[in-house]
Amino acid sequence: MICLYFISCARKSKRPGFVRLVCFGEKKSVKTTNDFPEGIWYNTSILAGVYQSTLMVPCGQKKEDKTSPGDSRCGIVETCRNASAKPGGRENAHCGGSAVRVGNTMAEVKLVNVKKIYPFVSGEEKKSKKKKKGEEPAEEKKVNLQITDKGVVAVQEFNLDIADKEFIVLVGPSGCGKSTTLRMVAGLEEISEGELYIDGKLMNDVAPKDRDIAMVFQNYALYPHMTVYDNMAFSLKLKKTPKAEIDRKVREAAEILDITQYLNRKPKALSGGQRQRVAIGRAIVRDPKVFLMDEPLSNLDAKLRNQMRAEIIKLREKIDTTFIYVTHDQVEAMTLGDRIVIMRDGYIQQIGTPQEVFNHPANLFVAGFIGTPQMNFFENCQLTKTADGYTLTVMGKTVSLTPEQSAKLANAGVESRSVIVGVRPVHITLGENGIGAEVDVSELMGSELHLHLTADGQDIVAVIPTANIDSGAYARHTAVQFGFDAKLVHLFDPETEENLL
Repeated sequence: MICLYFISCARKSKRPGFVRLVCFGEKKSVKTTNDFPEGIWYNTSILAGVYQSTLMVPCGQKKEDKTSPGDSRCGIVETCRNASAKPGGRENAHCGGSAVRVGNTMAEVKLVNVKKIYPFVSGEEKKSKKKKKGEEPAEEKKVNLQITDKGVVAVQEFNLDIADKEFIVLVGPSGCGKSTTLRMVAGLEEISEGELYIDGKLMNDVAPKDRDIAMVFQNYALYPHMTVYDNMAFSLKLKKTPKAEIDRKVREAAEILDITQYLNRKPKALSGGQRQRVAIGRAIVRDPKVFLMDEPLSNLDAKLRNQMRAEIIKLREKIDTTFIYVTHDQVEAMTLGDRIVIMRDGYIQQIGTPQEVFNHPANLFVAGFIGTPQMNFFENCQLTKTADGYTLTVMGKTVSLTPEQSAKLANAGVESRSVIVGVRPVHITLGENGIGAEVDVSELMGSELHLHLTADGQDIVAVIPTANIDSGAYARHTAVQFGFDAKLVHLFDPETEENLL
């Protein structure tokens, strides 16, 4: 048994999220200089590995420890896990663990009005820079996140009900709050306001290790000095699971992920995709209620990402548990999720199935974010109400909307007005009697040709199948005419950016 002693970042070091190794309790079993050199700063997420919030491994009691014989405390950890934590504050880590859960129980997850506020660093909330004589005032950096007296609001009014065994994907651009939301579910971030329920139990103040969850980190977080087998078995050893059961679970997970042949290797001898499988396998063996994945494929190349997406889909069919998956890649979101939660600036923009958010985007942001290439938007278009329905004028070309579209607009009380028209590139057609344009760039994508057109100073993207066209067709500066089917358009309010259909 080994005991690692860590000390936190000092107040002056300004290294939150890092701890420094002081010494090993027993050095016979570990080569300190080769595995974890003393005095080095380590990222807490890497040391956490199998998701131990206290960052400790089991150990025998040292003679120097001033604990009673019956106390299970085993060392001291000082950590600066978040901005609200006090640097230098001590936490006693405990050995052992809870009993092993047999089988999967209901794992419904519910977030009610959850909010995350990062408080200002003392004295830095409103520092005004003094303007020197003759110096122009510095431009204030514009941020999309709300700033209050309490601090920066990273996640706002987050409400979500996740059904048992559902695969939920949180997707959005960088800084939208999706990883922060996942970390609040995991317990790595404190919930500022609101409530989190797992299996009907309030989890706001429950320690991460007691939430019966498993997390796959973006950076794999594997122990470099351990073999694949030991990495996967580590969390079970902490729970004092019988060796026979540990071996069974590890080998079953390895077989599912096709990494049985790598069990005796160390992480440094594995490729990125293989390391990611090990990280997933380490979570699988814990048989968790909720499976959390924080952009697990972002470090892989395009080919490996495609392979791992397929592996995760297969894995989901074999494991009956609830998945919460975070990604910025909309392709992953569309292919993996039962439902997608699209976020922007801490707010939920839309929740729905992949088909729903693609065919019926709630607003302009969702329409532009979901779909590759991005949806074309035509501004300052005229929507006209007539006796027979509605007509739409785009770049001087007028088309009639379908009876179904007209009925929706009429029921919503929409009058003649200016609108933003959205048309997906796959719905752009080339032909005669259309809107005049010129080919600016032609990208051959194999089965498809992506044409970047310029019409009246506006850029438009069209996706054309290559089956019935010549390879040299639509060269640069070629004059073309394009159009679209009225039943496939999306209409947005220029002020609210909401979808009118």
